Amino acid sequence: MFTKLNVLDEKDKRLRQKCKEVSLPLSDEDKKTIKHIIKHLTYSQIPEYEEKYNLRPGMGLAFPQLGKLKRIIVIVYEYEEGQFQNYVIVNPKIVSYSEEKVALETGEGCLSVNREVEGHVPRYARITIEGFDEDGNKVKVRAREELAVAFQHEVDHLDGILFFDRINKKRPFYNENEIRLI
Repeated sequence: MFTKLNVLDEKDKRLRQKCKEVSLPLSDEDKKTIKHIIKHLTYSQIPEYEEKYNLRPGMGLAFPQLGKLKRIIVIVYEYEEGQFQNYVIVNPKIVSYSEEKVALETGEGCLSVNREVEGHVPRYARITIEGFDEDGNKVKVRAREELAVAFQHEVDHLDGILFFDRINKKRPFYNENEIRLI
């Protein structure tokens, strides 16, 4: 049995709050929520399930998007057609990043933002992120390109930042000479 997650809309004030560090080990409830998020995100990226359950495609979700003000992010990355890598990071910290910036050519989206938002979001092309997995083991992930963008997007949620906050209001689009579009 699958039930859709109840993802908060951008108008919900909880999305603008800074989340608290999580003490380990995680509660059974948090572990159950993580499993539900992984299933939801995986299904949202498989066309037949996306249609069957009326899901919006998404590869990442942060706990505050479910109204839980905890520093936990989940990313389900489809690295090859039908092949997924799950990342669960508790108390994530970006510990290093490239000088090079990139932006998704088509712009970013968010499961909490139910409208089109025009503009490029500048992000680091490569990052290293550290934290803990759901069992309390220390983890370190090096990410680049789209995966690096996803991690930065989800970590922003933990600090009450939505992707459109990072779009330059006066000049929302970059050209290839200013930033590498991916």
